[in-house]
Amino acid sequence: MSHLTKEPLSSGKRIFFQKHMTHHVLLEMDHEWIVDLENCFLIRDPREVILSYIKKNPELALEDLGFVQQAEIFNFVCARTDSVPPVVDARDVLENPERILRWLCEAIGVEFDEAMLSWRPGLRETDGIWAKHWYPEVATSTSFRPYKPTKGAVPDRLRAIEARCRQCYDKLHQHRLR
Repeated sequence: MSHLTKEPLSSGKRIFFQKHMTHHVLLEMDHEWIVDLENCFLIRDPREVILSYIKKNPELALEDLGFVQQAEIFNFVCARTDSVPPVVDARDVLENPERILRWLCEAIGVEFDEAMLSWRPGLRETDGIWAKHWYPEVATSTSFRPYKPTKGAVPDRLRAIEARCRQCYDKLHQHRLR
């Protein structure tokens, strides 16, 4: 991991963005490399995550959603850096993209740019192999769309998973940028 965290960036670049999906960062892995990065955490309401997820994969386990892993990684970063990294709630971004992105940029020492608020439609090479399956709406967008609450209730069989995810979400939510 040191080549991703300690070596100079190519072409004189100052920022190397890495998106890590928490369900891929296993708890038994060594996480020391994370403390050398400027971390921030993106959260989303568990009910909305579950209702979205089961459209693509109706059979899910707690571990598939990454809430527990995210909370553990958050705790690790807080403990090892003696600071609380920025937390951004997806709903807050959709309700006021410019304000939240300005706050996030300030928190991580990056200059805000209006270009962060819009983009060209389509998939990108950096989106990964699953983007076309998981993010078709993102590929057609050109900017942040207004927040629309997800309708529906979590099926009874997934209520315990939702409750556990909610505990983790609430812990991070109290630290969100606002």
